[in-house]
Amino acid sequence: MRIGILGLGRIGAFHAETLSGLDAVDSLVVTDPFADAAKAAAERFGAEVVDSPDALLAAGVDGIVVAAATDAHPALILAGVEAGIPVFCEKPVAKTMSEGVEVLKAVQGSDVPIQIGYNRRFDTGFVNARAAVQSGELGKLHTVRSTTLDPAPPPAAYIAASGGIFRDCSVHDFDIIRWVTGREVTEVYAVGGNRGADYIKEAGDADTTGAILTLDDGTIAVVSNSRHNARGYDVRMEIHGFQDSIAVGLEDKLPLRSVEPGVTFPAGTPHDFFMDRFTAAYRAELTAFTEVVAGARPSPCTIEDALEAGWIADACTLSLHEHRPVTIEEVRQG
Repeated sequence: MRIGILGLGRIGAFHAETLSGLDAVDSLVVTDPFADAAKAAAERFGAEVVDSPDALLAAGVDGIVVAAATDAHPALILAGVEAGIPVFCEKPVAKTMSEGVEVLKAVQGSDVPIQIGYNRRFDTGFVNARAAVQSGELGKLHTVRSTTLDPAPPPAAYIAASGGIFRDCSVHDFDIIRWVTGREVTEVYAVGGNRGADYIKEAGDADTTGAILTLDDGTIAVVSNSRHNARGYDVRMEIHGFQDSIAVGLEDKLPLRSVEPGVTFPAGTPHDFFMDRFTAAYRAELTAFTEVVAGARPSPCTIEDALEAGWIADACTLSLHEHRPVTIEEVRQG
């Protein structure tokens, strides 16, 4: 099949590399406002370069991958749907939830599939964790712990446009908690601090946060996030049930150092970047998209899924600023 890529920044170029290695993909068509980025992709992957999204949609592509700036996501999703072309779009659907809801309304009734990029759904550990929950082998759940710790904060310009740590970083934890447990979040309480980069505080954001999520069956989920984890990129989940407990990310590249005598685990070189931690997951995610394009499976992460994670992020943001518990229904109703 022939896949178009809109946006060739860090993640777009990474997707181009991944797609170029998939058996199902015969050719790539790319476009980016920065001509040098498009030219580089053409040289590396033998891609065809076009000068606009309209030209890409008219280039005979079977599916499109939207990796452009967040502000462009709504228009590009809608353009793909209008052209009848299956869409893969990196999260979020839009910069704000109100815009995201408008996108959802605009595509309702369409049979053009849309997949939103939440790659943890394709990581083997999280897939196995979901299967364990669904099988009942853990018994009724009581506690979930989800962690995302970055080795260093992104640049100031990125922070200023990110929408805040809950919408930019924690939202991955929120999505995977919903997906693994099969439950919805009803209420949150969030706290945050600034112990590191001054520009994060100046942007009105926190660099380290904690959130308690109450799920609709009474399970408690604890989410921990930070922009500062000098040992590496740390993504983990613990799922505790009345019959068993399991962990995702408990492997030799885990960026933790044990101080117990005689313990050598973890012994590997710690993960230091999200693309390192989730290389296989990204490949599986885009492989799934080629199956969506081929009509072999439905979207594995819909706009509705992405918006649910977004509501949780908005609730946590409000809770942090107002120092109080916030229900999902409160933010959903505006």
